[in-house]
Amino acid sequence: MMRRYYWLLAWVLIWLNLFTGTVWAVTTGPSELPPQVVGKAAILIDARTGAVLYEKQIHQPLPPASTTKILTVLVALEKGNLKQKVRTSKAATLEDGSSIWLLEGEEMTLEDLLYAVLLNSANDASLVVAETIGGSKEGFARMMNEKARQLGAKNSNFLNPNGLPEEGHYTTAYDLALITKGALDNPKFREIAATKVREIPRQQPAALNRLINHNKLLWSYEGANGVKTGYTVEAQQCLVASASRGDREFISVVLGSQGQNIWSDSIKLLDYGFNNFKIMPLIKVGERVTEVEVNDGITKLQVISGEDLSWTTSIQEKRKPSGRLVLSGNLAAPITKGKKVGTMIYSLDGQEVGQVRLFAAKQVEENKTIENLIKGGLLVLSLLVVPVMIRQRQLHRRREMRRLARRSRRNY
Repeated sequence: MMRRYYWLLAWVLIWLNLFTGTVWAVTTGPSELPPQVVGKAAILIDARTGAVLYEKQIHQPLPPASTTKILTVLVALEKGNLKQKVRTSKAATLEDGSSIWLLEGEEMTLEDLLYAVLLNSANDASLVVAETIGGSKEGFARMMNEKARQLGAKNSNFLNPNGLPEEGHYTTAYDLALITKGALDNPKFREIAATKVREIPRQQPAALNRLINHNKLLWSYEGANGVKTGYTVEAQQCLVASASRGDREFISVVLGSQGQNIWSDSIKLLDYGFNNFKIMPLIKVGERVTEVEVNDGITKLQVISGEDLSWTTSIQEKRKPSGRLVLSGNLAAPITKGKKVGTMIYSLDGQEVGQVRLFAAKQVEENKTIENLIKGGLLVLSLLVVPVMIRQRQLHRRREMRRLARRSRRNY
């Protein structure tokens, strides 16, 4: 009976992979089957470790609609001054789609504009930000692509700051997850993305000044803390969502979904993460790893981890990966504090799950005792040998002088 059950489960898994394009990547299996997602592409990652926990067509280039603005806000936060007063251009007032209806010449702080971009998905505010930071839409797009590549997004090309349809403007679910992970590392981005409502000052009393976040999950899903909705006719419904509970945080990306399915798709993915996976800390930055002898060192070398490392695995997993110490070549004093001295590689069942760089916790001075002894010995030796050599030379000169004197008397 059990054998029949396992065969049935195996065929179900094969069918899911062949006909839905859905696979999952974890070290040990989850306790439930992955969800079925309506969207064309979807991914779930651990926001702390970056581990991919669910995937569906994650490398397929697709239009991202307003989820583009995640990268727009991140670049602006890194390059701009939040308190800077920014003037609205005529071009910005002509942008299509969602907006806060900025007026030409209207001034607003960059910070308020970024809230308008993420909460109200304002296309006009996005262009003002781009023109301010990049000098032009094109200049800002170059900055966006550079930042995307830095974050590991290799299959994306951004041509504008708001995600309005433009041929050649695309990303993938995987790239968008990497970009969002990088954005959530920025505390100010986190603050903006998690904000439900914000009021901003406007020069016209009747102008829209109450910003309401379009991300419904912030009101309805436990632990939701971001990040961005998106829609165009071409892109269909898109949503990048994140949620945190305790020490766990997940990021879901769904592109090309239909209607209200965008919300159920994202909820299914986040639920799948919280129901099936946990994060296991392996080592912390500064944690002492070992103490080793080094050639010519006065003291032993204290080795510490240079970074944190955690592992995402099934909730059911009880085992912990083991660490293998790999030191750098032939370590010899002197060794300066902070020098890289090796690597700790963690693995389970022969599969590597991660590694950290190792550094010297303290300086190791060179032991010069032997050198000093050699130098001292040479000094003593020279004190003994040099006088003898001088005496020998003096005797030689006297013998030579006597020989010359005898020869002179003969000739005389």
